[in-house]
Amino acid sequence: MVKGFDNDKYLKIQSEHIQERIAHFGNKLYLELGGKLFDDYHASHVLPGFQPDSKLRMFQKLKDQAEIVIVISALDIERNKMRGDLGITYDMDVIHI
Repeated sequence: MVKGFDNDKYLKIQSEHIQERIAHFGNKLYLELGGKLFDDYHASHVLPGFQPDSKLRMFQKLKDQAEIVIVISALDIERNKMRGDLGITYDMDVIHI
């Protein structure tokens, strides 16, 4: 099977682009990410070649320049919303990191 997604290329290009944006905005850049930071099995299923921890690996490349803030809806915490893939609540997912 031919992979339709080049994970190494993704990590390289995304990291470089984020570094450019950081420099452009005076070494301060706020990003909002959709999806999961790691354990993203859905993305790896729909994009053959995407690794479930790709976003986390990308930020590891930027670790000397990045701070990560994880935001979860208070309503999701109150309702004990579960991650369907791991069977854990969203607040436990943050601790899981």
